[in-house]
Amino acid sequence: MERIDVNRLKSGEVNLGANRVTDKLTYVHDRIYCCRSGSAADTQAVADVVHHHLQLITQMNGEAPSVHTAAQVFQKICYDNKDALSAGIIVAGWDKEVGPSVYNIPLGGGLFRQPWAIGGSGSTYVYGYCDATYREGWGRDETVEFVKNTLALAMSRDGSSGGVIRMCVITENNVERLFIPGNELPRFWEGKDVLGAATKNVYPEPEVVPMAVEA
Repeated sequence: MERIDVNRLKSGEVNLGANRVTDKLTYVHDRIYCCRSGSAADTQAVADVVHHHLQLITQMNGEAPSVHTAAQVFQKICYDNKDALSAGIIVAGWDKEVGPSVYNIPLGGGLFRQPWAIGGSGSTYVYGYCDATYREGWGRDETVEFVKNTLALAMSRDGSSGGVIRMCVITENNVERLFIPGNELPRFWEGKDVLGAATKNVYPEPEVVPMAVEA
């Protein structure tokens, strides 16, 4: 694969931009999508390049690329340009070789296949929830609920995790996009105002008992 000129890609020749409702769930092939975290400009440019390469691979091989192939292309670009990019990528999809699969490419350009993956600034708040909640063998509804709750928990703690939820259910037969607006997000305990007036002394002063004095 030819070496990518990252500086040219970041110079404004691709469509860039980000806000709290931007769609960071990006199509790269018919049954392969990626989740992007880090610099919106960097990750969008990389996703555009990978999409181009996967189209070429499809034409050369006469069939759709595997999810692993897509993840490897992402990984090579991220690793070769790790000093110039701020890009964390999750690649997921379905292919005829292994069925559904998920790959995580964190900052620095590693490549890890996992049953589930999270990334970005909000992920640090929800690793414990994911570890305690995830179960293998879930169907569609359980998995969608797990992802929805995980994202809502991350968003409630992290100011950079967006204001809406976008999900993508990928199967052999189709791709289903789901959208949950901010006013319909799951709600969890978020605590009380730390600076609010105290209503009760949680730690009352101990009763003072006079010390006995011998005559």
